[in-house]
Amino acid sequence: MSKKASGFPDLPPSLKAERRGNIAIVTLARDEKRNALNDTIVLGLEALFSALPDPIKAVVLNGAGENFSAGLDLSELAEAEVAEAVQHSRMWHRAFDKIEFGKAPVVAVLHGAVVGGGLELAAAAHVRVAERSTYYALPEGSRGIFLGGRRTIKQKRLIGASRVANMMLTGHTYSADDGQALGLSHYLVDNGKGLAKAIELAEHIATNAPLTNFGVIHALPRIAENDPASGYLTEALMAAIAQGSDEAKTRLKDFLEKRGSKVKRG
Repeated sequence: MSKKASGFPDLPPSLKAERRGNIAIVTLARDEKRNALNDTIVLGLEALFSALPDPIKAVVLNGAGENFSAGLDLSELAEAEVAEAVQHSRMWHRAFDKIEFGKAPVVAVLHGAVVGGGLELAAAAHVRVAERSTYYALPEGSRGIFLGGRRTIKQKRLIGASRVANMMLTGHTYSADDGQALGLSHYLVDNGKGLAKAIELAEHIATNAPLTNFGVIHALPRIAENDPASGYLTEALMAAIAQGSDEAKTRLKDFLEKRGSKVKRG
């Protein structure tokens, strides 16, 4: 895809991106279909997160209308053969890897339906802000399909395999309060307040040292998956790389000489 003057690649009408200082605001703009994810949107997300402009330090991901995303557009699977379905699922894997293991931390704004593939997209973000209208579901069991967008792994990490099984087998839906308690969201805010909260968080994230943000995105999840000995070594290496940077040395000196900010009670 070619790039616009904004630095973003050309995107389909169902996906919008704008810059606000050093953060990007990305919007699923297929609200007439409850932001159901089709190939066009997923490929657009892959292109966008593969080529974020250099000034972008954090991303806010949200959905237009009343829902974040009602999941996979099932019309794209209705006639798919097995080989085609495998490739389709792998395409989702690639796109969501670009979000989770990309250049910049991503803050997702959740509201309304966060269902099926929409929940997987939300899980690819690093911080999730839910509005009270949010509800979560994995209706694959009633559709005759199975998790296909990395959710077997990602949802297991977030809420455990037994809860994933229950959601798929019974159609159980979790509310915004349930999701906050389970860790599907990190922040719970009133309806209509999610985007402002996400922008506030993204603007703060953008002020962090780049190597620290890199470590959180790329090293932290891999440390969690390693055996303890390998995890400790990876942690030590990442810590040494981060604190050895000129920016880290300047920030530490500022703090020690009482020029840096202090941690405040939330």
